[in-house]
Amino acid sequence: MSAFAWLNAEAFTAFGQHILWSDMIGNTVGLLALALGWRRSIWTWPAQLASGVILVAAYASVQLSGGVGKQLLVIGVALWGWRQWQRGKQQAQDGTIAVRFATWRERGLLIGGAVLGTLAVGGLFTLYPNLSWSPWADAYIFVGTLAAMVAQARGLVEFWFAWLLVDLVGVPLAFSSGLAFSGFVYVIYLVLVLWGMRDWWLRSRAAVAPPALEGASA
Repeated sequence: MSAFAWLNAEAFTAFGQHILWSDMIGNTVGLLALALGWRRSIWTWPAQLASGVILVAAYASVQLSGGVGKQLLVIGVALWGWRQWQRGKQQAQDGTIAVRFATWRERGLLIGGAVLGTLAVGGLFTLYPNLSWSPWADAYIFVGTLAAMVAQARGLVEFWFAWLLVDLVGVPLAFSSGLAFSGFVYVIYLVLVLWGMRDWWLRSRAAVAPPALEGASA
């Protein structure tokens, strides 16, 4: 049996849903990548890269060409984000990744890019139905995932808000597409996103807090 055939074999059945090895392994690694991102570990990027490679097989098995394309882009962005964090660690005095809130200009670019990207990808999926079962939902997740990864690469707290918005659509879509394990993992993603959002939020506030005056009285 080839590696591709094994990855797309059924691992087990749960609640009437057939769980594929590729779906289970790819999303478990993706979950690990999100947890590593919360901890600001540079290993989040190799994990996202590995997750993307495995999930290519998962989407190919259910003939979702759009999903395959998304994972290929995820692989590319993961390589870029890995390089960005390597540079960030080299420039930081303590060797950690600095996090901050985006400027209003950066927020505008992220939101504008996400809207235009969703319209473009959704239009493409509509013109070519074989690329996606749910054109606009897939386009929303496709572009939202890329926006979140770009924000993460730049150390922006808004990265977590983007993932939260992706999860709200990703959970029902995964279950309806037959990728049940993806749906279960998206639920866990939601919990990690809320914890990670709080942690990065507090760290960003601590980074901009004015230092205490030397010799100030208690």
